Amino acid sequence: MMEFKGRKGPALMLDEGSVLDIGACVVGGIDLAPGRAIPDDGDPRIDHSLEGFLFTCGPDHIRHPEPIDGGRGGNYPLHGSFSSHPARDILIAGEGGDTECRAIVDVTLADGGSARLERCWRMNGETGEVSLSDTVTNTGKSAFPAFLMYHMNLGARHFNDGVRLEGAMLDGGGFPWAFGEGDGGVFCVPAGKGGWAEVRLGPIAAIGGKTLVVRFRTDTLPFLQVWRNQGAPANVLGIEPVSHRWESREKLSERGEFVDVAPGESREYALSFAFV
Repeated sequence: MMEFKGRKGPALMLDEGSVLDIGACVVGGIDLAPGRAIPDDGDPRIDHSLEGFLFTCGPDHIRHPEPIDGGRGGNYPLHGSFSSHPARDILIAGEGGDTECRAIVDVTLADGGSARLERCWRMNGETGEVSLSDTVTNTGKSAFPAFLMYHMNLGARHFNDGVRLEGAMLDGGGFPWAFGEGDGGVFCVPAGKGGWAEVRLGPIAAIGGKTLVVRFRTDTLPFLQVWRNQGAPANVLGIEPVSHRWESREKLSERGEFVDVAPGESREYALSFAFV
């Protein structure tokens, strides 16, 4: 893990061994990542990633395993192929008061294809806002449907009853964080078809009453998925901008909602978050 921080904002630990995703996210001395308070999905790549504050699913699959297209046999791995691929050519630099970290990740896809992720983290020196820009390029010999989901996982042990989820895409504009019934719940809703969407979680008393504000591009991430799991030992809430609605690959294909990326073509994604 390598530290990434600026004059303001959270202190992040970036995992150069796994897509330069975020491990710890420390605000006011509190690490908001869930750590081991996560469900065991039986995939050590994902268990490792789930412990952190943000990990990336895709680019060939999201959500739970399904058979590989074309009758090749086998399944796409849980949440796609990104996790466990190391970053290379990592460069950290300051620019106009901002702090920036760039890297490249070469990804082997489950069907034998390949892709390249060009990733740029930036922390605003004035506001502490963290932004992420990703470009996924097909470096293989055949097209593949591209998927992407950002899992932003928070340890719900830090929440009290006053913490709310709020956003224009949510029913009534928002509701308490412990939505649904019992120990868990999940939903996926349209977030927009262009421009940027915003969802807020807070106030979080453990970090001085600050609210997490997440923004993301809806041209390539048109849905927001949110899940929570308080089934012991899990105690986690996830905010998840995502490229596709919550349906099987077969259903998405029938709807014509695959996004095919030809060899040499790219797809761009972006989000930002801040504690305000």
